[in-house]
Amino acid sequence: MDYLLILELGVNGVFVGLMYALVALGMVLIYKTSGIANLAQGALAMTGAYMAWVVSGPLGIPIWLAVPVAIVGMFGVGAATERLALRRMIGQPVIMAIMLTLGIEIMLRGLLPGMAGVAVKRLDIGIPGSPLFLGDILINRSTMIGGAVSLVMILVSLLLFNSRLGVVMRAVSDDQTASWAVGIRVERAIAISWGLAAASATVAGVMWGATQGVDWSLSLLLIKALAIAILGGLDSIPGVLIAGLIVGVAESVATGVLDPLVGGGTRDVVASVIILLTLLLKPHGLFGREHIERI
Repeated sequence: MDYLLILELGVNGVFVGLMYALVALGMVLIYKTSGIANLAQGALAMTGAYMAWVVSGPLGIPIWLAVPVAIVGMFGVGAATERLALRRMIGQPVIMAIMLTLGIEIMLRGLLPGMAGVAVKRLDIGIPGSPLFLGDILINRSTMIGGAVSLVMILVSLLLFNSRLGVVMRAVSDDQTASWAVGIRVERAIAISWGLAAASATVAGVMWGATQGVDWSLSLLLIKALAIAILGGLDSIPGVLIAGLIVGVAESVATGVLDPLVGGGTRDVVASVIILLTLLLKPHGLFGREHIERI
């Protein structure tokens, strides 16, 4: 066995896993506030990448300004989605709200490529295409920078949940009725969580778009994000970080080691296997809270 190859795959898998984790972060933010699993997170990442491409390409705005514009714009899209769609689900079974997010995912996955064209769009954010050599280890420069940016944003989100806004969002997560009773604007807190989820998805979409181009396939990040959110715990931000590393390394190593043996395709299987095993063996994830109800 080539241990140097395994090390190289593992190092690159760490950065890839951090980029996956940034997509999953939005799912956790929404679940921590509203108790709803957002199945539109992959489409939000794709939409954010398309928005950055439109602003920087057809509109001709410099990329250093186009990306912040896309982030702010997607924050508004996320908040508007909660206000116009999800808020109408108040009083309905939770499964109906989850199916609504899945419907949004499917709609955006078909609508945006139909409007912008199915060809892959190039999104240049200034990252050199040449790899980085760390001794004998070859590191993808795009995923390394994307992983570093993702790590910073995840750590910032941890600080956010220790701020005044974070306390409000945690209170809404624990008991919406009690939050209403003490004067907390529950709808506003949930709308902010949707805005933050869309903003984080946009950063992830831009980083992935710079790596592989912008097209409909960015929405498939939902599967990776769902595996990370379930493994780490749907209400745990630290769990997103740890699970992201696990999924990224497992996927990278499996691709490099098993693909030559089975003919390819293991990259897409790893996330599905992780989802299945987690739900069977530890449904609340590694760091998720178990909800105990007394009868």
